[in-house]
Amino acid sequence: MARTSVPAATPARDATVDLLVIGSGTGMAAALTAHEAGLSTLIVEKSQYVGGSTARSGGAFWIPANPVLVESGSGDTVGRGRTYVRSVVGDTAPVGRGEAFVDHGTATVEMLRRTTPMKLFWAEGYADYHPELPGGSAVGRSCECLPFDLSVLGEERARLRPGLMEAGLPMPTTGADYKWMNLMFRVPHKGFPRIFKRLAQGVAGLAVKKEYVAGGQAIAAGLFAGVLRAGIPVWTETSLVRLVGEGDRVTGAVVEQNGREVTVTARRGVVLAAGGFDHDMAMRHKFQSERLLEHESLGAETNTGDAIKAAQEVGADLALMDQAWWFPAVAPSRPGNPPMVMLAERSLPGSFIVDQTGRRFTNESSDYMSFGQLILDRERAGDPVESMWIVFDQKYRNSYVFAAGVFPRQPLPESWYEAGIAHRGNTAAELAASMGVPVDTFTATFETFNDDAAAGTDSEFGRGRSAYDRYYGDPTVQPNPNLRPLTHGPLYAVKMTLSDLGTCGGVRADERARVLREDGNPIPGLYAIGNTAANAFGHSYPGAGATIGQGLVFGYIAARDAAANTPIA
Repeated sequence: MARTSVPAATPARDATVDLLVIGSGTGMAAALTAHEAGLSTLIVEKSQYVGGSTARSGGAFWIPANPVLVESGSGDTVGRGRTYVRSVVGDTAPVGRGEAFVDHGTATVEMLRRTTPMKLFWAEGYADYHPELPGGSAVGRSCECLPFDLSVLGEERARLRPGLMEAGLPMPTTGADYKWMNLMFRVPHKGFPRIFKRLAQGVAGLAVKKEYVAGGQAIAAGLFAGVLRAGIPVWTETSLVRLVGEGDRVTGAVVEQNGREVTVTARRGVVLAAGGFDHDMAMRHKFQSERLLEHESLGAETNTGDAIKAAQEVGADLALMDQAWWFPAVAPSRPGNPPMVMLAERSLPGSFIVDQTGRRFTNESSDYMSFGQLILDRERAGDPVESMWIVFDQKYRNSYVFAAGVFPRQPLPESWYEAGIAHRGNTAAELAASMGVPVDTFTATFETFNDDAAAGTDSEFGRGRSAYDRYYGDPTVQPNPNLRPLTHGPLYAVKMTLSDLGTCGGVRADERARVLREDGNPIPGLYAIGNTAANAFGHSYPGAGATIGQGLVFGYIAARDAAANTPIA
């Protein structure tokens, strides 16, 4: 269904509300919680769209022992969730933040069920990212929203932020569907029925004026539908200028729309939920790496650290500024283009990844945050990954979807070869020469990998040992679904880049989502959630949807805490 023009933004004006929410991604969960608690609430959004990076995401949320998991028979418990979060986070974030997240998960999901029309389900089998740690789960804790009908948004549908990948066909594909659709030619009895089911749902929906979407579009639309039903106003095209206060308390904010500044007074508090500093390259180069390139983050383009800077101006402390939800991706074919998403590709058999030396350097199937952290660690150690390539053979190309758009047996786009991000060769030596990596080293890497893969074991990096590795593997390949020798030429190499789903360092917050000063004391009336706040999981990514999960839960926590505040006069 074609997207209509975006309606003009509601004119901003001086106003007084109980709770002001800056940002319309998981910030909508804070707004819904506040409304349910009887607070008047306003959402302010910098862009012309509602949904933030949530609308561009895969749409999963990771919340241990939530009611969807319990009712689906996952066997998860709050105790196991607490144990796992402690195990995976260690001392990289305050223990109280992780415990508050787990302890309020059930109430958060129950609130979403009451206040939105979303129907949620467990993505069974999507293992935690570190399932072997104490409390970890090989069957997973990730949940999703079932395909959602955008027609319920009515005239507001045009204000929903577009997804990262707009589908050419009306086929609402959940993350759980993707796993098997990607294996359509390898496991046809599971792949094709899902394709037909979702295509039928999409086409039949259009026939009765329904527009079904899945993933991040579904969860963002579901939250937006709840906001509209509650009558919570959302001012789009309205940016945060500065926070205002009385004494040490934040009492509101000055926001700007179309060059005009207005003041919003917030009697109970302000929630900063405006994302991270994904597209502020000065901040990224200062805190993370000078090698990071402009336009290569997959976060919303309006995420430029505005809320973090505003919080600093009123005394907020920062933490974890070197961290992001790192996400290896296919390098852009043209300067200024975004990278191309790759998810299962790194785990599938018949492939491996090398750097500029022609050597493998990690378990390709590891979770994407750990993959990115390794690259940054090497840079800090003076051994940078200057380039990296995913290498595969024709059987791989015939078997799997690549870069979310190149279907099995379909040739790689000629534009990729012209841009130098794709190479092919009949032998390992020929491919290495085309890539520009040392021929002898690459050939030795190729032979070692093939020898290991034939035996079903990765002697260098242990690929395939973790339940998470195997989730995106090919179950028809045994004994290791992540390993197969590259023996079916020609051979291919595609250039990769280090992208991210957004930064996850920012304002230091406590277990109640209150923003903290350098001395550890909270700033009264100010909260931070989502990627505006320093990651509650420290240096870790516990499981698929942990970024959305903590945004939702701390949105709930912040609003409940604000509701207990004494309102300013």
